[in-house]
Amino acid sequence: MRAALFQMTSGIDPAANAAAIVEMIARAKGEGADMLFTPEMAGYLDRDRVRAAATLRCQAEDGVLAAVCEAAAREGLWVHIGSLPLKDERTDGRWANRSFLIDDTGAIRATYDKIHLFDVDLATGESWRESSVYGPGEQVVAADTPWGRMGFSICYDMRFPDLYRALTNAGATILLAPAAFTVPTGQAHWHVLLRARAIEAGCFLIATAQVGHHADGRTTYGHSLVVDPWGDVLLDMGETAGLALVDLDLSRIEAVRGRVPAIANRRPIPAQVTLA
Repeated sequence: MRAALFQMTSGIDPAANAAAIVEMIARAKGEGADMLFTPEMAGYLDRDRVRAAATLRCQAEDGVLAAVCEAAAREGLWVHIGSLPLKDERTDGRWANRSFLIDDTGAIRATYDKIHLFDVDLATGESWRESSVYGPGEQVVAADTPWGRMGFSICYDMRFPDLYRALTNAGATILLAPAAFTVPTGQAHWHVLLRARAIEAGCFLIATAQVGHHADGRTTYGHSLVVDPWGDVLLDMGETAGLALVDLDLSRIEAVRGRVPAIANRRPIPAQVTLA
């Protein structure tokens, strides 16, 4: 499988972000890619909630999604949109952070809403409440593709290995972890967490990231990664936006799982802990 990763610096103009993705779909196809992967918040990245509320649309009306589906069909290329922020049909009014798997006819094959939301009160007085804006996903999602079963996650999900255990128990062999990681947490945890998830699962892991200084004032870490089932980093895109391609030898999955059969050796863990 030849994977193309588009490391983006998404901004607050959905039309510009859509045009950039459409351009990369054509480039990726021209370079022999089988599938293009984008980061979390590929279509719109904005921490100004008032401005975002006036810009976001529901899935059926989202212009970025429509443009990507059209381009995927035109070029005959599979596309994974890491995520789009969308107004949702939730009764509480919160939005969705949603991934899309689009096939080479432009059809949406699967969607996944981010399960784990980042809520924290810091000693500095800063408070982040992702759950005040986004509703959590409630389903673990894996989907079949010509290159194997892909398991979905988004950004903060990577800190919760139980999700990946569920995905590999369901037969996933390629894990997707698009992200918009901050620089301090990226420097501390990005590589080690993603390599650990790939090693635990005996899977390929594709983590396409946002990078650089964004129009809303934030800075993201970049370093889009492709990790093989042994934990070797096949691609690290560093801190520059753009397109990169990497070939995945899918026979590595069976070879690594044969050497370290951790999935086959799994046992149910009792919920109750014995205190000695």
